[in-house]
Amino acid sequence: MNNTGCAVPGTALKNTGFHYTLSIIGGKYKMTIMYLLAEHKVLRHNELHRHIGTISFKTLSVMLKELMADGIIERREYPQIPPKVEYSLTGRGQSLLPILNMMCDWGKKNQDPVI
Repeated sequence: MNNTGCAVPGTALKNTGFHYTLSIIGGKYKMTIMYLLAEHKVLRHNELHRHIGTISFKTLSVMLKELMADGIIERREYPQIPPKVEYSLTGRGQSLLPILNMMCDWGKKNQDPVI
């Protein structure tokens, strides 16, 4: 990286945009949740759990709460019985999609070919 990019010599990591972005989307499941919501537009808790597979219900709930607190996803609750709750990306969350797309592009170019 160069001086005009993200890594500026002499700047503490905690004071960079990189650190802030990573604090929002870092972790084992947050980008996966964002990817799934970008793909499906709207998903319920159990649908997210089913798509991810390896996440506990509690961890999924924590990740969703953190993403909501950061304004990345929104939760819409419908007053019905049984209760219906849906999650989707906010405008702020959608603004992160170019980063996910660049990661996908990088992965396509750099992953080992299937043998």
